[in-house]
Amino acid sequence: MSAPHYSRLIERLNRFPQGAPPSESLYALLRLLFSEREAELVAHLPIKPFTAEKAARIWKMSEAEARKVLDELAGRAILIDMIDPQGQTFYTLPPPMAGFFEFSMMRTRADVDQHKLGELFYQYCNVEEDFIRNLFTDGETQLGRVFIHEPVLSPEVHVLDYERASHVIDSASHIGISRCYCRHKMEIVEQACDAPQDICMTFGNVAASLIRSEFAREVDVAEGRDLLQQAYEHNLVQFGENVREKVAFICNCCGCCCEAMLAAQRFGFMHPVHTSNFMPHIDAETCTGCGKCVDVCPVQAMGLVTANDPRRPRQREARVAEDLCLGCGICARVCPAGSVAMEPRPERVIMPYNSTHRIVMMAIERGDFHHLIFDNRVLWSHRVLGEVLGVVLKLPPLKQALASQQVKSRYMEALIRRMGM
Repeated sequence: MSAPHYSRLIERLNRFPQGAPPSESLYALLRLLFSEREAELVAHLPIKPFTAEKAARIWKMSEAEARKVLDELAGRAILIDMIDPQGQTFYTLPPPMAGFFEFSMMRTRADVDQHKLGELFYQYCNVEEDFIRNLFTDGETQLGRVFIHEPVLSPEVHVLDYERASHVIDSASHIGISRCYCRHKMEIVEQACDAPQDICMTFGNVAASLIRSEFAREVDVAEGRDLLQQAYEHNLVQFGENVREKVAFICNCCGCCCEAMLAAQRFGFMHPVHTSNFMPHIDAETCTGCGKCVDVCPVQAMGLVTANDPRRPRQREARVAEDLCLGCGICARVCPAGSVAMEPRPERVIMPYNSTHRIVMMAIERGDFHHLIFDNRVLWSHRVLGEVLGVVLKLPPLKQALASQQVKSRYMEALIRRMGM
């Protein structure tokens, strides 16, 4: 039987669009990561960033005691701590993924049974299906997107800054490098590939927090660029936060270990990952049918079909499944005949402006928008309310209607409860 503290913590996690469906594996994971007291305290934290003073009021303890608890949790990368330009520290509980699940495996540590942790993550994420399916397939707006493999683009192809992983690196205030959670987990269950592990990238406030807690090492732009080149050379896909501004993470993913690529393989027709704005075009005249593009495709979107050439009855040629292709460009990189060229998609893939925009969109589509509006632990200032509603007012009419419907539904439920009807 699960302790009520952990049940309340799971309820809190599921107020956020990137939640975690209950299972015995999840309870076991949370017991490893949180003490019972920590689970009870964290279950009462707001979704939006908060101060130690705010936490102290919620927890009914002194600010000094609350700060001690918060700093301990931030030191274990359970919370993210952020320091604003005025020197004030804010804290936030990140979602399980991308968040404290990954952070717990992004360095080798002795304060937790990491082998047991890895086994449980494998069970919850790879054996069980609910968590990954809910994370990657609910709604239209997804957590992550693919960046184009920049070296394969011809000079005349126009690519915007936010489509370049190199631009994210060049413009970040902080760059943190950590161990790859996915390959570390797979190493524990003896299924890891030989792709590099110390190549997981975080940026901005998230990187600064992980650097302070020693879950990431700080690097400069030059080393960040070198690591990106290393990822290119290992045919890894750049999968990052699905926003145009202030990207928080870029994972360098293989097709055999990494959650996003495995989700794309399992649920491809549900579009679990936002694609790049490019699509491979195959020159049938020069394609030799060697199959190298098929071998490296991380989501099994490339295949070989008959060339229908009566002069060469056994000749085969590459064919792309456009509904499955992520537009990463790795196929173009490995083609020895130069028969694969990355060309712009007919319609541009539209992505959220920033994290707030993404979270609001995901919440509306997943039926969680009321948590952002009515949870009084969240809206602790008019500024936050204005930020959230400002995003809503810029949405297309259909999504505004969805938001309005959810707000009205929640309002009526609260009114009925209050009146005892």
